[in-house]
Amino acid sequence: MSIDYLANDTPLATTDPFAIFDSWMEAATESEVNDANAMALATVAPDGWPSVRTVLLKGVDSADSEPRGFIFYTNLESRKARELQATHHAAMLFHWKSVRRQIRIEGSVALVSDAEADAYFATRPRGSQIGAWASQQSRPLRNGRSELEQRVTQTEARFEGSDVPRPEFWSGFRLTPKRIEFWQDRQYRLHDRAVFEAGPGGWTVERLYP
Repeated sequence: MSIDYLANDTPLATTDPFAIFDSWMEAATESEVNDANAMALATVAPDGWPSVRTVLLKGVDSADSEPRGFIFYTNLESRKARELQATHHAAMLFHWKSVRRQIRIEGSVALVSDAEADAYFATRPRGSQIGAWASQQSRPLRNGRSELEQRVTQTEARFEGSDVPRPEFWSGFRLTPKRIEFWQDRQYRLHDRAVFEAGPGGWTVERLYP
């Protein structure tokens, strides 16, 4: 697939946005200095108040999976998790300055299965597993960083000599996309934009003015 295929007047090389995503992520992974899988995750509270933060993409479902989506993990008591479970919708943005590209994704969100969350948690470094237990994510750290460090020390002692299980308050979400937009920088801000929309018959695609 040509890197510049969006600029062509000919039909897109594929009508599968996941294949394009994989290609662009591969290119970004080769060129980004840190965390090509970093993405801005936007949520909205039940009262309509929006918020956004950077998280790491930890999985993309394969072509034979149903549903297919983009997976990330978090403390279920965090602000983002509370908002996701209240509204069941979110948006993602990948921005790669090194290749001058963006991907915008919007869709519905649901928890991954316990088996999926357990399998991923087992692959995390032990320090990250301990941190998942120790951090009361998004809640006030009233006594400074020493409070967090004390919780880490207590958690290390709790699981000394044993594997660290996944906390019941920690899991993952899968965003099943309804809309995916690919954006490629061009000279004079005449950028290329192609939008894929999910429908009953599969994906449809159209180009947008920059």
